[in-house]
Amino acid sequence: MMIVADAITALCMIVLVVLFATDSVQLWQVYALMFIRATMQAFQGPAVLASTPNLVPSDWLTRVAGMNQAMQGVMTIAAAPLGALALAFLPIQGALMIDVVTAVLGIAPLLIYRIPQPPPSSTTTGNSVLADIREGARYVLHRRGLLMLYAVTGLVVLTVLPTFALTPLLVTEHFGGGVNQVALMEGLAGTGIILGGVMISIRTWSVRRITLVMLSCAVSCGTVALTALAPSNWLWLAIIWWTISGFTFSTGNAPMMAILQTIIPNELQGRAFSLLNVVFGLAGPIGLAIAGPLAELMGVRAVFILGGTLSALICVVGYLLSSSLRNIETQQ
Repeated sequence: MMIVADAITALCMIVLVVLFATDSVQLWQVYALMFIRATMQAFQGPAVLASTPNLVPSDWLTRVAGMNQAMQGVMTIAAAPLGALALAFLPIQGALMIDVVTAVLGIAPLLIYRIPQPPPSSTTTGNSVLADIREGARYVLHRRGLLMLYAVTGLVVLTVLPTFALTPLLVTEHFGGGVNQVALMEGLAGTGIILGGVMISIRTWSVRRITLVMLSCAVSCGTVALTALAPSNWLWLAIIWWTISGFTFSTGNAPMMAILQTIIPNELQGRAFSLLNVVFGLAGPIGLAIAGPLAELMGVRAVFILGGTLSALICVVGYLLSSSLRNIETQQ
């Protein structure tokens, strides 16, 4: 599945390269090919996460998740400047060919090294994609701890995700900053993600993983609100809060992935992670649709304060009121 997804992604990029090289590209073609590319990522991501437990000892899953989180932080920092550098020296079709090369580099090891596969069980139907989706949804719905985790994280995405899209407006409108200040804020947030991932990967935590997940999530969301509460001439304070938010996002997201990889049977993990992506994929646009008019009506700061506060409360209340969520690692 990972090989096919990467191959189709590379093919989409090759088509775009040809269209740009022949000066025949149209906007709808870009949209269509990006849609196919994103669909392939929806297949590849869960397949990667479900393959990890077959390659890593169970007591190392949290550390590996931390390493992956740190790697995502590196990409957050490096992607924009590297993309600008590529466009400075290459035509756009040349820059797009980099994506083709990286896809080939991703496929090559999968052709050489074998990933152990779990034996099929009675829970795997395999009759159709829809049957597989139903099986994954049934597994999550019948386990209250998992259902609560999906619900809490989905609500958090709905309430806090719009702030990431509105960050440039907050910097320019409230703090009077410009492009450099936005870049500094985003770059240090990426640094926070890296440090959080490294922290998770290099040490063993005495606190329960679900406690670390919910506490980190609450702090990450709360600091989003604190970012907007900083006085307009204290941009440095907002940057500190935003960096802490990135750090705690990383220390929460990494152990959450490890929990799911531990408690869900391996043959069902691809479906369960796909369902989680569906929850996030639906929550994100809904939150953005709400936040846009709200920002027009109340201002960008209000979206940050309201979204950050609500999402932090969701984490705290969900953890305190749901014993199924608190005991998610022992009730499966």
